[in-house]
Amino acid sequence: MKSKKLQLNIISFDVPYPANYGGVIDVFYKLKALSEIGVEIFLHTFEYGRGQQKELEKYCKKVFYYPRNNSLSKLISRKPFLIQSRYSDDLIKNIKTNEAPILFEGLHTTAPLLEHFSDRITLIRAHNIEHNYYNGLYKSETNKLKKYFFLLESFRLKNYEDILSKTDYVLSISPFEHNYFNQKFNSVRYIPVFHKHNQMKYKGCSEKFALYHGDLRVADNKRAAQFAIDIFSKIKYPLKIVSSHQNKKLMELADKYENISFIQIKTQQELDDYIQSAHINILPTFQKTGIKLKLINVLFSGRFAIVNDEMISDTGLESLCHIANSKEEFRKKVMELAKKEFTEEEFKQRQEGLRVFNTQQNALQIKELIVSKKNKSVLS
Repeated sequence: MKSKKLQLNIISFDVPYPANYGGVIDVFYKLKALSEIGVEIFLHTFEYGRGQQKELEKYCKKVFYYPRNNSLSKLISRKPFLIQSRYSDDLIKNIKTNEAPILFEGLHTTAPLLEHFSDRITLIRAHNIEHNYYNGLYKSETNKLKKYFFLLESFRLKNYEDILSKTDYVLSISPFEHNYFNQKFNSVRYIPVFHKHNQMKYKGCSEKFALYHGDLRVADNKRAAQFAIDIFSKIKYPLKIVSSHQNKKLMELADKYENISFIQIKTQQELDDYIQSAHINILPTFQKTGIKLKLINVLFSGRFAIVNDEMISDTGLESLCHIANSKEEFRKKVMELAKKEFTEEEFKQRQEGLRVFNTQQNALQIKELIVSKKNKSVLS
């Protein structure tokens, strides 16, 4: 007897647990929210270092793992490497054992779409305007070989992007991306980023300090951390740089200043504690792509947030942050906010501004899109 539940295949570009970086955070909390509203999920995920995770079995009827093929032949293909390296005959075979709709997480996972699943209801989650993202990596990277790869991948992704016209729905992740995709493709729906927060929460502030956090293996984050050090090198306000990965150059630079410290963390809980404890969160970026999960985390858990235009523009969250662009503008904002307390009025304003980021309501939107498409197919 067939299940009465709505079934859905989700293809993830990486194992979405632990949910400890931007893309997989959206994937994990999306599949969790869909499961909680009664969707039966077949998760297909590429595994290349994060391991198989029992936690995913709580929310999925079945989890399939596939290796990522990083061979040289994939690198020199005309198609983008991030897509070619995730082509899997086993994945195609497994999806063909059911008739459920398919949610492709990012362009990364769409290699089988054209040849094999034109008869299915399909959705593509657009995590970024990918060619813009890779062009940003090209601009931030200092290694010449990596720079060339990022530039080449950006060109290939721009040419590949038309595959979005072959899907029933493109699920954009921010207002900026939505405006871009909506001008080029039909059936684009804005579904805000999924995350772990059910409500805003704060800790008492025992010491006042500013915080910068990020994965210091990523070129843009390294550049942002350097930017933060330059800001605080000219003022006395304390800055803590927190990351799960060390960076010798940045650590040596931070050691030159008494008010700047580098702290390596091991768990997400440690990071959450720092975000909740900081009086000011510093969030510069040099890539205007997607919506940064670190921004959402700070707005739900932190106090003051100072951001630049690349971080905040076209997100709909501009009124909830303090905006600065030059180093001097950041310094002035820091010293201004150092004297202020985060008020009940600001709390309520932020609460209202974050209302759209309701994971259950957004999961229901995805479910309704699929059900509506199914019903139209039956009527036709």
